[in-house]
Amino acid sequence: MPRDARVPVSLRALIQRINRRLVQDDEMVKATRGDRWRGELGEFYRIDVNRNAIVEKDVDLEALGREMKALQRYERLAREED
Repeated sequence: MPRDARVPVSLRALIQRINRRLVQDDEMVKATRGDRWRGELGEFYRIDVNRNAIVEKDVDLEALGREMKALQRYERLAREED
């Protein structure tokens, strides 16, 4: 099976890239802490910093990164097995 030739980007780096772009809209992506909230908010969620309100639940970081051009075509989100 051929390996993916795209460059791996760590989860932390992708979150930072996305947050640098979201700061213009006063928003931020956060990781859910604890199992209690993970079922309701998902692994990652987006908040409005000014209103301290949840804007989006169950954020797909790779899809959001591609939509915002924070993740290029030649890059991929590195998985734990990388």
